[in-house]
Amino acid sequence: MKSISNKELCLSYLSKYANKDIKGVVELFADDIKLRDWKINVVGKKNALKETLKNFEAVDSIEIEVLSTHESENTVAAELKITINKIEELYVVDVITFNVDSQITSIRAYLGRDED
Repeated sequence: MKSISNKELCLSYLSKYANKDIKGVVELFADDIKLRDWKINVVGKKNALKETLKNFEAVDSIEIEVLSTHESENTVAAELKITINKIEELYVVDVITFNVDSQITSIRAYLGRDED
């Protein structure tokens, strides 16, 4: 039985991402991870790491506010408000899937909009 829930793992990942903690992020990635969003679709830890580093290097700051979460057996959906460089706001839903070793096997990100 897991000592940490998938929701807690998801929140840990988001915190590491917001802090641009590449070492912490990569430790959570499974070797066969799949990343997909509105711009990219990559497979494998090396490619996922490359994309994550590219995102980190492109911005000065990342703030992530978790608006809501939903957890099922091996997946967490997190509704997020992401603020880039203190000015650009993105509303995103991340659907994060975990394996039995508590590693992330996929992240599917969907771009939304605010309620205005």
